[in-house]
Formats: sequence, structure tokens, C-alpha cells
Amino acid sequence: MQIYNLVFLCVLHIDIISSCELLGQFDMLSLSRVGDIIIGGIFPVVSNLFDACYYVSCPAYFSILRSYFSTCACLSNRARFPTFFRTIPSDYFQAKALAALVRHFGWEWIGAIHSDNDYGRNGVLAFTQEVKKFGVCIAFVGTVLRTYPEDKILRVVEMIKHSNVEVILAFVPEGDFYPLMKEIVKQNVTGFQWIASEAWITATRPSTPEMYQAFGGALGFVVQKMAIPNLNPFLTAISPYKDPNAAFVKEFWEIIVGCRPASPEIGASAEKTNGTCTGNETLLNSQDVFFNVSELRVTYNVYKAVYAIAHALHQLVFCKAAGEEAARPLKFMNQFGDYVFFDENGDPPASYDIINWQLENGQVRHVTLGHFASSANGEYRLSIQEERIVWRTGKNVPTSVCSDVCKKGTRKAQMKGKPTCCFDCIPCADGTIANSTGAAECTPCLQEYWSNQRKDECVPKKIEFLTYHEPMGIALTIVSILGAFLSLVTVMVFIHYRETPVIKASNSELSCFLLFSLFLCFLCPLTFIGRPTVWTCMLRHTTFGLTFALCISCILGKTIVVVTAFKVTQPSNKVAIKFGPAQQRVIVCCCTLIQIVICVLWLKLNPPFPDKVFKYNKKIVLECNTGSEVAFYAVLGYIGVLAVISLVLAFLARKLPDNFNEAKLITFSMLIFCAVWITFIPAYVSSPGKFTVAVEIFAILSSAFGLLICMFAPKCYIIFMRPEKNTKKQIMRKNANKKDGLNYEDFYNNQVSSS
Repeated sequence: MQIYNLVFLCVLHIDIISSCELLGQFDMLSLSRVGDIIIGGIFPVVSNLFDACYYVSCPAYFSILRSYFSTCACLSNRARFPTFFRTIPSDYFQAKALAALVRHFGWEWIGAIHSDNDYGRNGVLAFTQEVKKFGVCIAFVGTVLRTYPEDKILRVVEMIKHSNVEVILAFVPEGDFYPLMKEIVKQNVTGFQWIASEAWITATRPSTPEMYQAFGGALGFVVQKMAIPNLNPFLTAISPYKDPNAAFVKEFWEIIVGCRPASPEIGASAEKTNGTCTGNETLLNSQDVFFNVSELRVTYNVYKAVYAIAHALHQLVFCKAAGEEAARPLKFMNQFGDYVFFDENGDPPASYDIINWQLENGQVRHVTLGHFASSANGEYRLSIQEERIVWRTGKNVPTSVCSDVCKKGTRKAQMKGKPTCCFDCIPCADGTIANSTGAAECTPCLQEYWSNQRKDECVPKKIEFLTYHEPMGIALTIVSILGAFLSLVTVMVFIHYRETPVIKASNSELSCFLLFSLFLCFLCPLTFIGRPTVWTCMLRHTTFGLTFALCISCILGKTIVVVTAFKVTQPSNKVAIKFGPAQQRVIVCCCTLIQIVICVLWLKLNPPFPDKVFKYNKKIVLECNTGSEVAFYAVLGYIGVLAVISLVLAFLARKLPDNFNEAKLITFSMLIFCAVWITFIPAYVSSPGKFTVAVEIFAILSSAFGLLICMFAPKCYIIFMRPEKNTKKQIMRKNANKKDGLNYEDFYNNQVSSS
């Protein structure tokens, strides 16, 4: 059976000396042999010296390197260090622990200081990569080293003083950090919350009340401590008299006890020289810090390293023949309940205690307030007793942000040339909200909602349509009913005075048709007021088109009769007789029938329907969608064609005698009608919301009043105000204008017969 030697070393980190050179100072050839297993403290990686050592000399001596104090993440490189294992967590895990601490307290804007070596550079790099996942930004990075001149140290102090951070990470060994700590205390730079790496958080030299002035309340991680059973009795039982040849025992005894062990060569009767022990000394009551085993951290890593080697050798010695059982990774639980295993990089699981600097009885104490542990699947657990933490900045958890958290209703806007943690807070645009603090983007509201004034909530948009209860709706309703009432009154006047010459001369049948159509025109706007429904939408446009088509058809019939009667060259011409009551009814019915056909096709193919218009910001406009724009403009266009024909014919007869001024009245009424509807188009297109409906109603009422007033006001004026002119003589006015050659009596009789 092969015998393995375990070689225990504590190799100090000296930058200018390679590992092999240090090992040589211990006379490795005399202490070990080929294939031995070495358990050491710190294995330095300096330039290319370690590479040359590792690949050339060191493998000639050692099969396995097992470290209990080397934390550099670079040692996890299995290509360079295939047989390197350690029982202390890698700095990679420490960086994850520090990042988890920063995330836990919500710090987003921090400074970083690292030593100018692999430990500091790799540690801060790993930390930076980790915190960037959480949106944390590094405000500045300072570099220190114990050999730096004073001006470099002062530059770092000035960097700290001029920064706006509240939290600073120091990933530095105690020896490199101490010069900066002294300068910070000297310049009284206080008020910062320090986060420490394990290399200085529990160091003895800086843990003084003087340093506490600037670094009190520091938080950091250290490797887990453990009380090893029976270690204290073992240490206190050390004695040079048990084994006089034991290595280092005599030197240890002289340092702790303060005297040289008594040598057997000295006789019992001989007088003992000064400094020689009496032989009655003991270590049981020694108060030296060496015997304080309550804070064993690195020692526990040595303990785990020894047991890991023991378990590995046990598996190696007692393993079955090849092929009977596959090789199993090393994993065991020690007597303290901790699982000991190594990942594919030779690293153990991370297990750190959280340390807080607190001042008790004038002494700096390293109080354990929490724990950080990782598992084999890569997850970690961070537990902190926050209520016990002493903060340097006060009782409350310090906040460290480049910009304050954006309030509700605002979003982040990145500052140009600054890290992502530095931003301005700008209000959300209309229609978007931010209902939580620190929003990166504003959320658009749904189509039927709009942002409130604070931009932190979407509220339903106001539903808008022309109602009967608002002032505009009331005014339009009153005017509409007034117009319908005047139309009825005029009809009653025409019926009551139907035997008078002025009524007979105005073609009373067409006049009554015209008044009836105007009555419907005045009632038509009532369908435009109120909440749009399927039936009101179909009714409002078709009613409008049919009533105005009937109205203009009646005017066109009157115009044709007048123009035909007065344009004949001979007074006894029979052309006017052909346009009797039957022909007039045919003209009105045919013209109206065409509009009926258009409206029926419109309702059949693509009828109007109620619709919601969302183009306005704070409101939803309920309106009637025309369904078919072609049909809508066809209805309007047909009415316009009838109006233009009537206007042209009436214009041709504009020079008729004053008492037969029916053509002039038609001309004026058609001019008003056309002017209203020509101006309606741009006003209709440009009017917002419910005002579109109001413009359409206004056009209907304006044109209807124009027709009513121009066509019937002069006749009513004669009936009520100038009854002396309401005679056949005045109407015929035989003696007026004899040169025109027109037979007014025949025309008058023709109008009477048409009535």
C-alpha cells in the first residue's frame, strides 16, 4: 500500500518571489517526496513565475495542492491548475455575496476601491459584473497599494470627498488599505457607509476607536467560524517535557511562557540560570490570544482541508475494482453539519458571516449579524438581522443613488454621458401613466381611458355627444321647434286666407307641400340630438335627405311654372297650361322618388351606425358613422343639383314685374340655401366632437329658415300688414309696364287654376 505524506505549509504572499522559490526556503526535498499532498495557506500567482513553477518544478513534488487561505478567482482555472483545491471560498463568491448585500439594501450608486494586484482587480471586476445585473452603477474606482507614494493616496481621498456616493466598497487587503484609512481619518472624511472584503473587515490593526470615527458601522464578509471541539485542551496541553524533540515546541514555549524549558542535563542540585523554567509552568491558565478558539475561521478551513484529504484517501484505498463502481465526487458531512464538496473548478460552497463594526466599551467589536451561503445548484441565501446593524450614517439604512427615485407619474430619462443610474425624472406624456415609483417607461392607457392630471392612473374618458340637457342642445331644440311651429302657423294662414288673390297667385298647392316639407325639415334636427343609436343614426341622415329633397322639389316645381309662364313669346301660348297641377305633382314626386331610391340603397347596402371616435385625447365622441361616404355625399349632391337647377331657372326669371316677384323670392331663397351648404362643408370637416353635429343642425335650420322667410314672409306681410294690396287688381297690375307684352291676367288665372 502506498504511503502518502501530508505537508502543511503557510506560504506567505510576497509579490517578487515565486511560489517555488518560497517552497525552496523550507527545504522541500528534505520535508517531502514525490507524490506528496501539500496543504498550504497562500499560493501566489505572480506574473509567469507560478506558471513556470507549476508546469516544470512543482508537479515533480506534489500530486495535490490543497489551500485553506488562497481566495484568488484565477486559481479556479482548471486548465492552469488542474490539481488545485481549496476549502476557502473563491473571491468570485465573495463578489456575489457583496453584490447580494448591495441589492438587499437597494444601493444603486456606489464607489469602489481596490488594491493594485490580482486580488483587488479581479474582485472588483467580478463585483462590477454581478451588480450590473441589478442595475447598480459604479461611480468611481480608486486604486491603492501599500507601496504607493503619498500623492496617489491623496488623489484617492480627493476622489472620495468630491463624490456624491454614500456607500463605498473596499476590496483591499488590510496592509494595502491601512495607509488610505489613516489619511481618511486624518482629513476627517466621514459619513460614508463602508463595505469591506474579508481581507480587512476583521483585521486587528485598523480595529481601533480612532479608525472607528470614519469606518464605524462597516459591513463585510468573513469566512464562517466554528468552535472545534477539544482544540483548547489540546493547545493548553502542549509541553516540551512530553516530547523534547517535537518541532517548534521549545520556541513556542519560550514565547508563550517566557522561559526556556529545563534541560535534563542540568543537575538537580545545580543552580538554575535566569530564564530557565522551573518545570512547574503550565498553559492551562494562559490568557494569550493564541488560546482563544472562539473566533476560528481560517483554522476551520484547515480542519476541512485535512478531513477532505482523509475522505479522499479513504475512497481511494477502499474503492472497488475498475468497472464495478463509477468514481464518485468527494462529498461528505462533517461533525458540524456542514457539507464539504468541490465544484468542477475545485471550489467549495461559499459560506460567509456578515460582520458589522460596532463600538462597545471603547473597543471595536466585530459583531456577526447574518450569513451568506451558496448551494450546489448555484443558488444562494442571504439572511441579515437589520435591527442590530449600527450604521455610520445614523439609525436608518443609508440611501446611495445618483438620482432620486422617480415619483409616480414620471419616468426616467437618461442623462447624456452619465451611467444608467443617473437620470432625470420627466412627467409622462398625455395618455400614459406610471403607477409605480422608479418607472423606466410610461405605460399607455387603454383606448377608452386617459391619464389623470397626476399621470399615475388611467381614468375613463368622458363620453361626449350632443344632449338635450346642455345649453347648446336646449338652444337648438328650441329653434327647431320654433321653426316647425312657424311652418304650421304659415300653413294655417294659407288655409285661412286661401281665397285671397295673393294666396291664389302663389300656387297654393305647391306652397302647402313646401310648408309641409319645411315642417319636417325643422323637426329633422331633433334626431341629431341625444345618444346615437342604430335607429336614430339611420333616421337622421335619411330624414334629412328626403325632407330637403321634397322641399327643393317643390321649389323647383314652382320655378318651372313661373319661368315657363313668363318666357313664352305670346300671351295666349298654351305652354303654361301643360304645367298644370298634375304635371307639378309629377315633378315633385319624381324628384323626391330619386332621393328615396338613393336612401333605400344606402340603408340596404351600408347603413349609418353609432360609432365611437377615439381621436380626441380626453373624450370619446359618440357619433353616427355614415357607413358609406359615397351614399352620404350622393344624398347631399342630389339636393345640391336640385338647388342649383332651381337657382338657375329663377335667375333667368329675375326681371319679372315687381308684383309677380315669385322668381326673385326663389332666387334669394336658393342663394341663401346654397351659401349655407357651401360653407357647411369646411365647417363640418373642421369642427371637433359634438360640434360637428351642431354645425350640421345649424346648416339645416339656417337653410330651412331661409326658405321659410324668403318664400312666405312677403306674402304674410301683405296679408297682415298691407291688406289693400291683396286684390286681384294689385296682383295683375294691368297698367304697369305695357311694353313687355305679357298677359298677366292669363297668368293669374293659370295660377288660380293650379291652386
